[in-house]
Amino acid sequence: MKKLLIIGYVWPEPKSSAAGSRMMELIELFHANHWRIVFASASALSKHRADLSAFGVQEQPIILNDSSFNDFIGELNPAVVLFDRFFTEEQFGWRVEQMCPDALRILDTEDLHSLRHVRQQYLRQGQKQAATEDERQRVGPVLIETVELYQRMTEDDMAQREIASIYRCDLSLIISQFEMNLLADCFSIPKPLLQYCPFLKNTMQVHGVLPGFSDRQHFISIGNFRHEPNWDAVLYLKHAIWPFIRSSLPDVELHVYGAYTPPKAMQLHSPKQGFYIKGWADDALQVMRRARVCLAPLRFGAGIKGKLMDAMRVGTPSVTTSIGAEAMCGNRPWGGQIENETQAFAEAAVQLYVDEVQWLKAQQRGFGILTHYFAQDDYAHLLIERIFQLKENLAQERQQNFVGTLLRHHFHKSTQYMSRWIEAKNKNP
Repeated sequence: MKKLLIIGYVWPEPKSSAAGSRMMELIELFHANHWRIVFASASALSKHRADLSAFGVQEQPIILNDSSFNDFIGELNPAVVLFDRFFTEEQFGWRVEQMCPDALRILDTEDLHSLRHVRQQYLRQGQKQAATEDERQRVGPVLIETVELYQRMTEDDMAQREIASIYRCDLSLIISQFEMNLLADCFSIPKPLLQYCPFLKNTMQVHGVLPGFSDRQHFISIGNFRHEPNWDAVLYLKHAIWPFIRSSLPDVELHVYGAYTPPKAMQLHSPKQGFYIKGWADDALQVMRRARVCLAPLRFGAGIKGKLMDAMRVGTPSVTTSIGAEAMCGNRPWGGQIENETQAFAEAAVQLYVDEVQWLKAQQRGFGILTHYFAQDDYAHLLIERIFQLKENLAQERQQNFVGTLLRHHFHKSTQYMSRWIEAKNKNP
């Protein structure tokens, strides 16, 4: 039986974040193809983590900067190692190469962290000019051309680290077509190192009769509060967008859901203003299908937005920004409205909420995106096929990636000595 080791940045929480759902999709895919899976992580066990035992997955706590990992992976001897985000490749990549040089190394980027980081820096720069917090939160989403974005990323430390990690791995999974183009066309990363791999679950709407227009009420916003773009979107809603909507629809509410709700978010809870911080949702699809319109005013971010995919699956039209809809519909019309100006966003939300004809058209456009944009190819089959191709020609594929060999040599040497120094310091404080 083929062995897969997944080194997780955190334990997967599919009910908390799109990243958790994404990881479970990969686990289910390899499980369906009869792989023996071991999931290891140095993070603390979390309350909302998935029950991996249901898929026969062995859970293995590991320690940073500790040679016990070498003993563990040497005994396991996996055929494939999947790094969950580039941070884990930086921490454990050199140990994997040292103990299991023939193991295929795959990086699951989740989304390009460096892309999200640079966009966040642009937003903060724009907010520096504001005199008050209210003015800060009225600054609109980051809209910059790809060329300028690339130039800024080349100067950013996180981008340099993430691109280097992509080169050091045999294959990187990219969830967004925009990010595929950015990496291949701007950063000139060889296409054999990249695998376009969006969400793998059945993207069609959920089974059963969906509530109609008149059976739904209120707006919904949802997203893990630990994910900075989500928290920023809640602030944007509270300070800038919701007051416009509420003035037109005084009896309508906004329900804000999200895992790990911090006290600062609960301070925004205001029934008088119709602004409700609901916190954890045990079933995101259920609360989404009861709402009439989903609001996702993302001012920065990257990747594919799981909340918007879920909204389309349960027939809930959405209003979002260009950042939110990025790489999610191609040339097809959005299942709702895309607006980047504060007042236009609010007006679109109100119109979609009250106009049943427009609402039904938006719902059908959402279904069309799922069918014609995300369900065209069997991305799961393509991924498994590519992995077997790599395993059969690994030496030749690595020879063609000399930049990766170069980066592994220099980075892993420095990381190795630093890690050993930390380990020795921890044992002899």
